[in-house]
Amino acid sequence: MNTRNVAITIIVAVIVVVAGVVAYEHFSSGTSAPKQTITEAGSSLLFPVFNSWAGNYTNASIQPAAGGSGLGISQAITGQTDIGASDAYLPEATANANPYVMNIPILISYQYIAYNVPGINNVHLNLSANVIAGIYMGKITNWNDSAIRAANHGVNLPDHSISPIHRSDGSGDTFMFTSFLSKGNSTWNTTIGASTAPNWPSVSKALTGDGNTGIIATMKSNQYSIGYIAATYNKTVTADGFGIAHLQNRDGKYVSPTVQNVITAASKYLNDIPASGTIALQYAPGPTSYPIADMEYVIVKQNQTSQAKATAMQDFLKWAVSSTGGSQSKYLDQLDLAPLPPAVVNNVTIPLINKIAG
Repeated sequence: MNTRNVAITIIVAVIVVVAGVVAYEHFSSGTSAPKQTITEAGSSLLFPVFNSWAGNYTNASIQPAAGGSGLGISQAITGQTDIGASDAYLPEATANANPYVMNIPILISYQYIAYNVPGINNVHLNLSANVIAGIYMGKITNWNDSAIRAANHGVNLPDHSISPIHRSDGSGDTFMFTSFLSKGNSTWNTTIGASTAPNWPSVSKALTGDGNTGIIATMKSNQYSIGYIAATYNKTVTADGFGIAHLQNRDGKYVSPTVQNVITAASKYLNDIPASGTIALQYAPGPTSYPIADMEYVIVKQNQTSQAKATAMQDFLKWAVSSTGGSQSKYLDQLDLAPLPPAVVNNVTIPLINKIAG
């Protein structure tokens, strides 16, 4: 081979090597999409699970915050957050005004009725929607009221006034609670109704708390109080020694707040869930159905700012509802949350997630 041919061969080889290096760098790093940031705000009930997911999901940076379901809904609509977490589906007027905002079912939750009453915190009081509505309307004001005694034979109920606690923020927990009261008490239904921020009756001993942590703090510092607390705060409720009520369900049975009883309640509505995912699970029929069960939602804009963001949102939400992803027992059991039934995931949640576009 002459000198000229050798030189050409070397030049070609160098070009091939350099091209290979450039191509490698191009596909391995230069064009790889940067990790997307997904912000979440809203439901204090869902905050613990989003916080857990954020520490374990690696395909995007998840940045969770609480603030209440009302905040989550409003910020999702205005674009201040990517995901609004809510214990309540969009009110009809809000949904009609924002047709490209979706409420996507993601989990099933429930709620405790807890109390801080010296001497009986170790007793599971039997309480009904009628009794609880009476307390929050100021019609039942004493712990030894005959309506409470009638369902709690043998319990030494104290002769002391009751302090009902409700949320001060716009809250999906409040929607869940007032939905239960509306379905179980006709007077509450016609005068107050179900809402994230109802017009609470004026009750002399009433107290408030901001978020679930606020309800817990208020209850801890005020004996003889009662309030509604998300089951995701079970460890705190147990550590603080609060009593937890057994609630009367639609069949007239007093049942304990357990994941299994919540799953039983949710199963009664499986065939009634519309494509929009909007359904209330409170007061389900069945002797073991727990009456304050609820569908949990993410509020998401259908049209995202980019295809990359849309894809990241789809991937994360599909992971969250997957039995091999965020809906594994290691995430949900410790927070007393239940996964969506597969039929709901496949027929309702995934089709809604697939509508997210850039």
